Amino acid sequence: MRHFGQIAPDVRKRLFHQEPCSFTADSPARLLSAALGATLYSPATRPSLADDILKQGARGLVSMVLCLEDSIDDADVPVGEENLVRQLTDLEKRSDADVPLLFIRVRTPEQIPDLVRRLGPAVRLLSGFVLPKFTEERGMPFLEALATAEAGSGRRLFAMPVLESPDLLYRESRVQTLEGIFRAVDKYRDRVLALRLGVTDFCSSYGLRRGPDMTAYDVQIVASVIADVVNMLARADGTGFTVTGPVWEYFRVQERMFKPQLRQSPFLEGQAVELRQKLIEHSMDGLLREISLDRANGLLGKTCIHPSHVLPVHALSVVSHEEFSDAQDILRPERGGGGVMRSAYTNKMNEVKPHRAWAERTLLRAEVFGVANEDIGFVELLAAGLSD
Repeated sequence: MRHFGQIAPDVRKRLFHQEPCSFTADSPARLLSAALGATLYSPATRPSLADDILKQGARGLVSMVLCLEDSIDDADVPVGEENLVRQLTDLEKRSDADVPLLFIRVRTPEQIPDLVRRLGPAVRLLSGFVLPKFTEERGMPFLEALATAEAGSGRRLFAMPVLESPDLLYRESRVQTLEGIFRAVDKYRDRVLALRLGVTDFCSSYGLRRGPDMTAYDVQIVASVIADVVNMLARADGTGFTVTGPVWEYFRVQERMFKPQLRQSPFLEGQAVELRQKLIEHSMDGLLREISLDRANGLLGKTCIHPSHVLPVHALSVVSHEEFSDAQDILRPERGGGGVMRSAYTNKMNEVKPHRAWAERTLLRAEVFGVANEDIGFVELLAAGLSD
Protein backbone atom coordinates (compact mmCIF):
# COMPACT_ATOMS: atom_id res chain seq x y z
CA MET A 1 0.00 0.00 0.00
CA ARG A 2 1.03 3.62 -0.40
CA HIS A 3 -0.53 7.01 0.15
CA PHE A 4 -2.14 8.46 -2.99
CA GLY A 5 -1.75 5.04 -4.64
CA GLN A 6 -5.31 5.39 -5.93
CA ILE A 7 -4.21 8.27 -8.17
CA ALA A 8 -2.95 7.46 -11.69
CA PRO A 9 0.86 7.28 -12.05
CA ASP A 10 1.04 10.16 -14.53
CA VAL A 11 -0.94 12.38 -12.15
CA ARG A 12 1.29 11.42 -9.21
CA LYS A 13 4.33 12.32 -11.29
CA ARG A 14 2.89 15.79 -11.87
CA LEU A 15 2.02 16.26 -8.19
CA PHE A 16 5.08 14.88 -6.44
CA HIS A 17 8.75 15.82 -6.35
CA GLN A 18 9.23 12.62 -4.31
CA GLU A 19 6.40 10.09 -4.39
CA PRO A 20 5.17 8.36 -1.20
CA CYS A 21 6.93 5.08 -0.49
CA SER A 22 5.26 1.68 -0.56
CA PHE A 23 4.86 -0.22 2.71
CA THR A 24 3.14 -3.29 4.12
CA ALA A 25 1.74 -4.37 7.48
CA ASP A 26 5.15 -5.96 8.11
CA SER A 27 7.12 -2.72 7.63
CA PRO A 28 9.11 -1.29 10.56
CA ALA A 29 7.01 0.21 13.35
CA ARG A 30 8.66 3.61 12.99
CA LEU A 31 7.48 3.82 9.39
CA LEU A 32 3.98 2.50 10.10
CA SER A 33 3.38 4.92 12.99
CA ALA A 34 4.10 7.85 10.68
CA ALA A 35 2.08 6.34 7.82
CA LEU A 36 -1.22 5.80 9.68
CA GLY A 37 -2.65 9.03 8.30
CA ALA A 38 -6.44 9.25 8.56
CA THR A 39 -7.56 6.27 10.64
CA LEU A 40 -11.19 5.58 9.81
CA TYR A 41 -13.40 4.08 12.54
CA SER A 42 -16.24 1.74 11.57
CA PRO A 43 -18.71 -0.11 13.82
CA ALA A 44 -17.91 -3.84 13.81
CA THR A 45 -21.63 -4.55 13.36
CA ARG A 46 -21.77 -3.33 9.75
CA PRO A 47 -23.16 -6.17 7.59
CA SER A 48 -21.00 -5.09 4.63
CA LEU A 49 -17.80 -4.67 6.65
CA ALA A 50 -15.52 -6.71 4.37
CA ASP A 51 -16.69 -4.84 1.26
CA ASP A 52 -16.41 -1.52 3.10
CA ILE A 53 -12.78 -2.26 3.99
CA LEU A 54 -11.91 -3.00 0.37
CA LYS A 55 -13.83 0.02 -0.93
CA GLN A 56 -12.10 2.44 1.42
CA GLY A 57 -8.71 0.88 0.74
CA ALA A 58 -9.24 1.41 -2.98
CA ARG A 59 -10.00 5.08 -2.26
CA GLY A 60 -6.69 5.65 -0.49
CA LEU A 61 -7.33 4.65 3.14
CA VAL A 62 -4.36 2.91 4.78
CA SER A 63 -5.56 2.39 8.37
CA MET A 64 -8.94 1.41 9.78
CA VAL A 65 -10.38 0.58 13.21
CA LEU A 66 -13.20 -1.94 13.55
CA CYS A 67 -14.94 -0.83 16.70
CA LEU A 68 -16.54 -2.98 19.37
CA GLU A 69 -16.62 -0.20 21.95
CA ASP A 70 -18.44 3.15 22.04
CA SER A 71 -19.71 3.03 18.44
CA ILE A 72 -22.06 0.12 19.19
CA ASP A 73 -24.68 -0.56 21.86
CA ASP A 74 -23.63 -2.62 24.87
CA ALA A 75 -26.13 -5.30 23.93
CA ASP A 76 -24.65 -5.61 20.43
CA VAL A 77 -21.15 -6.65 21.47
CA PRO A 78 -21.64 -10.43 20.92
CA VAL A 79 -23.25 -9.75 17.54
CA GLY A 80 -20.43 -7.37 16.66
CA GLU A 81 -17.78 -9.92 17.55
CA GLU A 82 -19.49 -12.61 15.50
CA ASN A 83 -19.88 -10.30 12.51
CA LEU A 84 -16.27 -9.11 12.73
CA VAL A 85 -14.92 -12.67 12.78
CA ARG A 86 -17.17 -13.71 9.90
CA GLN A 87 -16.35 -10.68 7.77
CA LEU A 88 -12.56 -10.94 8.26
CA THR A 89 -12.68 -14.68 7.59
CA ASP A 90 -14.46 -13.93 4.32
CA LEU A 91 -11.96 -11.20 3.50
CA GLU A 92 -9.00 -13.49 4.18
CA LYS A 93 -10.24 -15.89 1.49
CA ARG A 94 -10.05 -13.18 -1.17
CA SER A 95 -6.45 -13.78 -2.19
CA ASP A 96 -6.23 -10.61 -4.30
CA ALA A 97 -7.59 -8.33 -1.57
CA ASP A 98 -5.56 -5.15 -0.92
CA VAL A 99 -6.35 -4.56 2.74
CA PRO A 100 -5.46 -1.47 4.84
CA LEU A 101 -3.85 -1.77 8.26
CA LEU A 102 -6.69 -3.15 10.41
CA PHE A 103 -7.13 -2.70 14.15
CA ILE A 104 -9.91 -3.87 16.47
CA ARG A 105 -11.11 -1.57 19.24
CA VAL A 106 -12.02 -3.81 22.16
CA ARG A 107 -13.73 -3.21 25.51
CA THR A 108 -11.95 -5.71 27.77
CA PRO A 109 -8.52 -7.40 27.81
CA GLU A 110 -10.15 -10.82 27.54
CA GLN A 111 -11.50 -9.99 24.09
CA ILE A 112 -8.00 -9.79 22.61
CA PRO A 113 -6.90 -13.45 22.89
CA ASP A 114 -10.46 -14.62 22.33
CA LEU A 115 -10.80 -12.75 19.03
CA VAL A 116 -7.33 -13.80 17.87
CA ARG A 117 -8.26 -17.44 18.54
CA ARG A 118 -11.61 -17.12 16.76
CA LEU A 119 -10.08 -15.41 13.74
CA GLY A 120 -7.75 -18.33 13.07
CA PRO A 121 -5.92 -17.85 9.73
CA ALA A 122 -7.69 -14.49 9.25
CA VAL A 123 -5.52 -13.02 12.02
CA ARG A 124 -2.95 -12.35 9.28
CA LEU A 125 -5.14 -9.40 8.22
CA LEU A 126 -4.90 -7.85 11.66
CA SER A 127 -2.29 -5.25 12.64
CA GLY A 128 -3.36 -4.83 16.25
CA PHE A 129 -5.83 -3.55 18.80
CA VAL A 130 -7.04 -0.16 20.01
CA LEU A 131 -7.14 -0.03 23.82
CA PRO A 132 -9.84 2.25 25.30
CA LYS A 133 -9.67 4.62 28.28
CA PHE A 134 -6.01 3.84 28.83
CA THR A 135 -4.29 4.45 32.15
CA GLU A 136 -1.48 2.50 33.79
CA GLU A 137 -3.81 0.50 36.03
CA ARG A 138 -6.42 -0.14 33.36
CA GLY A 139 -4.00 -0.47 30.45
CA MET A 140 -1.50 -3.04 31.72
CA PRO A 141 -3.95 -5.98 31.50
CA PHE A 142 -4.68 -5.01 27.88
CA LEU A 143 -0.96 -4.92 27.02
CA GLU A 144 -0.36 -8.24 28.76
CA ALA A 145 -3.28 -9.81 26.88
CA LEU A 146 -1.87 -8.45 23.61
CA ALA A 147 1.54 -9.99 24.33
CA THR A 148 -0.11 -13.35 25.12
CA ALA A 149 -2.20 -13.26 21.94
CA GLU A 150 0.80 -12.33 19.85
CA ALA A 151 2.88 -15.18 21.23
CA GLY A 152 0.07 -17.65 20.62
CA SER A 153 -0.69 -16.53 17.07
CA GLY A 154 2.82 -15.85 15.82
CA ARG A 155 1.50 -12.63 14.33
CA ARG A 156 3.03 -9.25 15.20
CA LEU A 157 0.28 -7.22 16.86
CA PHE A 158 0.48 -3.55 17.77
CA ALA A 159 -1.35 -1.60 20.45
CA MET A 160 -2.85 1.86 20.03
CA PRO A 161 -3.92 3.08 23.49
CA VAL A 162 -6.61 5.76 23.58
CA LEU A 163 -6.00 8.54 26.09
CA GLU A 164 -9.50 9.58 27.16
CA SER A 165 -9.76 9.02 30.91
CA PRO A 166 -11.14 11.83 33.10
CA ASP A 167 -8.02 11.44 35.25
CA LEU A 168 -6.12 13.03 32.36
CA LEU A 169 -8.39 16.06 32.48
CA TYR A 170 -8.43 16.75 36.18
CA ARG A 171 -5.61 19.04 37.21
CA GLU A 172 -5.01 17.24 40.51
CA SER A 173 -4.40 13.86 38.83
CA ARG A 174 -3.10 14.73 35.36
CA VAL A 175 0.65 14.54 35.87
CA GLN A 176 0.46 11.37 37.94
CA THR A 177 -1.79 9.75 35.31
CA LEU A 178 0.55 10.71 32.48
CA GLU A 179 3.54 9.37 34.39
CA GLY A 180 1.71 6.07 34.85
CA ILE A 181 0.77 5.91 31.18
CA PHE A 182 4.38 6.47 30.23
CA ARG A 183 5.55 3.64 32.48
CA ALA A 184 3.04 1.27 30.89
CA VAL A 185 3.72 2.11 27.24
CA ASP A 186 7.47 2.36 27.80
CA LYS A 187 7.50 -1.22 29.11
CA TYR A 188 5.81 -2.36 25.87
CA ARG A 189 7.47 0.24 23.64
CA ASP A 190 8.10 -2.18 20.76
CA ARG A 191 4.38 -2.94 20.54
CA VAL A 192 2.89 0.55 20.98
CA LEU A 193 2.41 1.94 17.48
CA ALA A 194 0.77 5.24 18.43
CA LEU A 195 -1.19 6.95 21.18
CA ARG A 196 -4.64 8.24 20.24
CA LEU A 197 -6.51 11.16 21.83
CA GLY A 198 -10.15 10.70 22.82
CA VAL A 199 -11.24 14.32 22.76
CA THR A 200 -14.96 13.53 22.62
CA ASP A 201 -14.62 11.80 26.00
CA PHE A 202 -12.63 14.75 27.33
CA CYS A 203 -15.46 17.11 26.39
CA SER A 204 -18.13 14.82 27.84
CA SER A 205 -16.55 15.07 31.30
CA TYR A 206 -17.53 18.75 31.32
CA GLY A 207 -20.72 18.59 29.26
CA LEU A 208 -18.99 20.25 26.30
CA ARG A 209 -19.16 19.73 22.56
CA ARG A 210 -17.18 21.83 20.12
CA GLY A 211 -19.11 23.16 17.16
CA PRO A 212 -18.10 23.00 13.49
CA ASP A 213 -16.65 26.51 13.70
CA MET A 214 -14.33 25.50 16.56
CA THR A 215 -11.27 23.27 16.68
CA ALA A 216 -10.13 21.19 19.64
CA TYR A 217 -7.56 23.91 20.31
CA ASP A 218 -10.31 26.50 20.85
CA VAL A 219 -11.65 24.48 23.81
CA GLN A 220 -9.14 25.46 26.45
CA ILE A 221 -9.56 22.47 28.76
CA VAL A 222 -8.96 20.14 25.79
CA ALA A 223 -6.05 22.20 24.46
CA SER A 224 -4.35 22.05 27.85
CA VAL A 225 -4.59 18.24 27.91
CA ILE A 226 -3.19 17.93 24.38
CA ALA A 227 -0.28 20.17 25.37
CA ASP A 228 0.52 18.05 28.43
CA VAL A 229 0.22 14.77 26.51
CA VAL A 230 2.68 16.04 23.88
CA ASN A 231 4.91 17.44 26.62
CA MET A 232 5.24 14.15 28.48
CA LEU A 233 4.63 11.47 25.83
CA ALA A 234 5.75 12.85 22.45
CA ARG A 235 9.22 14.25 23.09
CA ALA A 236 11.78 14.18 20.29
CA ASP A 237 14.58 12.87 22.53
CA GLY A 238 13.96 9.20 21.77
CA THR A 239 11.52 8.64 24.64
CA GLY A 240 8.41 9.88 22.82
CA PHE A 241 5.64 8.18 20.86
CA THR A 242 3.56 9.17 17.86
CA VAL A 243 0.39 10.91 19.11
CA THR A 244 -2.49 11.18 16.65
CA GLY A 245 -4.93 14.06 16.25
CA PRO A 246 -8.47 14.07 17.69
CA VAL A 247 -11.58 13.11 15.78
CA TRP A 248 -13.50 15.67 13.70
CA GLU A 249 -17.21 15.03 14.27
CA TYR A 250 -18.83 16.95 11.41
CA PHE A 251 -19.42 16.14 7.76
CA ARG A 252 -22.20 18.53 6.75
CA VAL A 253 -23.32 21.79 8.30
CA GLN A 254 -26.66 23.46 7.59
CA GLU A 255 -25.88 26.80 9.20
CA ARG A 256 -22.71 28.51 10.38
CA MET A 257 -22.09 31.37 12.78
CA PHE A 258 -18.64 32.49 11.61
CA LYS A 259 -17.13 33.21 8.23
CA PRO A 260 -15.50 30.30 6.36
CA GLN A 261 -11.87 29.80 7.32
CA LEU A 262 -10.56 28.98 3.83
CA ARG A 263 -8.89 31.78 1.89
CA GLN A 264 -10.13 32.19 -1.67
CA SER A 265 -6.78 32.84 -3.39
CA PRO A 266 -5.31 29.28 -3.35
CA PHE A 267 -8.52 27.99 -4.94
CA LEU A 268 -8.63 30.78 -7.53
CA GLU A 269 -5.03 30.05 -8.53
CA GLY A 270 -5.80 26.36 -8.79
CA GLN A 271 -9.08 26.96 -10.64
CA ALA A 272 -10.88 25.10 -7.90
CA VAL A 273 -13.54 27.53 -6.73
CA GLU A 274 -16.20 24.81 -6.72
CA LEU A 275 -13.95 22.63 -4.55
CA ARG A 276 -13.69 25.44 -1.99
CA GLN A 277 -17.46 25.77 -1.85
CA LYS A 278 -17.88 22.02 -1.44
CA LEU A 279 -15.38 21.96 1.43
CA ILE A 280 -17.19 24.81 3.17
CA GLU A 281 -20.60 23.17 2.74
CA HIS A 282 -19.28 20.00 4.39
CA SER A 283 -17.53 21.82 7.25
CA MET A 284 -14.13 20.90 5.89
CA ASP A 285 -12.70 24.36 6.47
CA GLY A 286 -12.80 23.70 10.21
CA LEU A 287 -11.26 20.25 9.67
CA LEU A 288 -8.44 21.67 7.55
CA ARG A 289 -7.66 24.25 10.21
CA GLU A 290 -7.63 21.60 12.93
CA ILE A 291 -5.32 19.35 10.90
CA SER A 292 -2.89 22.26 10.52
CA LEU A 293 -3.04 22.90 14.26
CA ASP A 294 -2.52 19.20 14.96
CA ARG A 295 0.77 19.27 13.09
CA ALA A 296 1.84 22.57 14.64
CA ASN A 297 1.28 21.03 18.08
CA GLY A 298 3.25 17.84 17.44
CA LEU A 299 0.48 15.41 16.40
CA LEU A 300 0.58 13.19 13.32
CA GLY A 301 -2.38 11.42 11.74
CA LYS A 302 -6.00 11.77 12.80
CA THR A 303 -8.98 9.76 13.98
CA CYS A 304 -11.80 9.96 11.39
CA ILE A 305 -15.44 8.92 11.47
CA HIS A 306 -16.38 9.75 7.87
CA PRO A 307 -14.67 8.73 4.60
CA SER A 308 -14.77 12.32 3.33
CA HIS A 309 -12.21 13.28 6.01
CA VAL A 310 -9.51 10.92 4.73
CA LEU A 311 -8.23 12.87 1.74
CA PRO A 312 -7.96 16.24 3.54
CA VAL A 313 -5.86 14.60 6.27
CA HIS A 314 -3.56 13.02 3.70
CA ALA A 315 -3.32 16.12 1.50
CA LEU A 316 -2.20 18.25 4.44
CA SER A 317 0.28 15.57 5.52
CA VAL A 318 2.26 15.83 2.27
CA VAL A 319 5.55 17.65 2.80
CA SER A 320 5.87 20.85 0.79
CA HIS A 321 8.87 21.34 -1.45
CA GLU A 322 9.98 24.21 0.79
CA GLU A 323 9.82 22.08 3.96
CA PHE A 324 11.75 19.32 2.21
CA SER A 325 14.42 21.74 1.03
CA ASP A 326 14.87 23.15 4.54
CA ALA A 327 15.01 19.70 6.15
CA GLN A 328 17.62 18.46 3.68
CA ASP A 329 19.78 21.54 4.21
CA ILE A 330 19.63 21.19 7.99
CA LEU A 331 20.62 17.50 7.90
CA ARG A 332 23.55 17.76 5.48
CA PRO A 333 26.49 15.79 6.97
CA GLU A 334 28.88 18.72 6.68
CA ARG A 335 26.61 20.73 8.99
CA GLY A 336 26.79 18.28 11.89
CA GLY A 337 28.61 20.87 13.99
CA GLY A 338 25.70 23.32 13.88
CA GLY A 339 25.42 26.81 12.52
CA VAL A 340 22.83 29.08 10.94
CA MET A 341 21.98 29.53 7.26
CA ARG A 342 19.46 31.29 5.10
CA SER A 343 16.91 28.91 3.60
CA ALA A 344 17.07 28.06 -0.10
CA TYR A 345 13.74 29.88 -0.42
CA THR A 346 15.45 32.96 1.12
CA ASN A 347 12.53 33.60 3.48
CA LYS A 348 13.68 32.19 6.84
CA MET A 349 16.58 31.19 9.05
CA ASN A 350 17.49 27.52 9.40
CA GLU A 351 19.44 26.85 12.60
CA VAL A 352 20.99 23.39 12.42
CA LYS A 353 20.92 22.17 16.01
CA PRO A 354 17.50 23.51 17.18
CA HIS A 355 15.81 22.49 13.92
CA ARG A 356 17.39 19.02 13.61
CA ALA A 357 14.57 17.06 15.30
CA TRP A 358 11.99 18.89 13.16
CA ALA A 359 14.00 18.08 10.03
CA GLU A 360 14.24 14.38 10.93
CA ARG A 361 10.48 14.16 11.50
CA THR A 362 9.84 16.04 8.27
CA LEU A 363 11.92 13.61 6.22
CA LEU A 364 10.10 10.66 7.80
CA ARG A 365 6.77 12.27 6.85
CA ALA A 366 8.18 12.91 3.37
CA GLU A 367 9.00 9.22 3.02
CA VAL A 368 5.45 8.06 3.72
CA PHE A 369 3.35 10.96 2.35
CA GLY A 370 5.67 12.24 -0.34
CA VAL A 371 7.01 15.68 -1.26
CA ALA A 372 4.90 17.97 -3.42
CA ASN A 373 6.37 19.55 -6.50
CA GLU A 374 7.42 23.15 -6.14
CA ASP A 375 4.23 24.55 -7.68
CA ILE A 376 1.82 22.09 -5.98
CA GLY A 377 -0.20 22.94 -2.85
CA PHE A 378 -2.89 21.18 -0.86
CA VAL A 379 -5.61 22.42 -3.24
CA GLU A 380 -4.09 20.51 -6.17
CA LEU A 381 -3.62 17.41 -4.02
CA LEU A 382 -7.24 17.56 -2.83
CA ALA A 383 -8.58 18.14 -6.33
CA ALA A 384 -6.56 15.25 -7.78
CA GLY A 385 -7.79 12.87 -5.10
CA LEU A 386 -11.43 13.90 -5.48
CA SER A 387 -11.37 13.61 -9.27
CA ASP A 388 -9.82 10.14 -9.23
